[in-house]
Amino acid sequence: MSVTGKRRKSRELAMQMLFQADMGKQNPDEVRKTFWQAREEVDDDVRDFTEDLFRVAVARDEEIDTIIEKHSQNWKLARMSAVDRNVLRTAVAEMIGFTGTPAPIVINEALEIARRYSSPESINFLNGVLDAINRALLNARS
Repeated sequence: MSVTGKRRKSRELAMQMLFQADMGKQNPDEVRKTFWQAREEVDDDVRDFTEDLFRVAVARDEEIDTIIEKHSQNWKLARMSAVDRNVLRTAVAEMIGFTGTPAPIVINEALEIARRYSSPESINFLNGVLDAINRALLNARS
């Protein structure tokens, strides 16, 4: 598996971990325990990047949710589908976190994951929200 493939798999798994925490009302330790039991054969690089994304998303959850709601034009997180909400959380965690991955790549990867797990109608919404967040983050950094 290429580095690009490993990163996409990591993002997908991080989204699934956040989804499990969100829908199962589980704390991060519970999620980690049950999530990885079923995925023992996951490559160490994939697992490490997944854990890094999940850790940032959990540690900065209030900040991330505030950023998403601010840029989702009158959409509260509770009204979004669980998949969309957690695709956004994963992408924003990567944007504000540690990776240095260019935002257009993060956005594209989030949309690819959404194409697999969400409805076709969600793609434009997610793209618009992530683009608005990226512009705001760029303005804040300059």
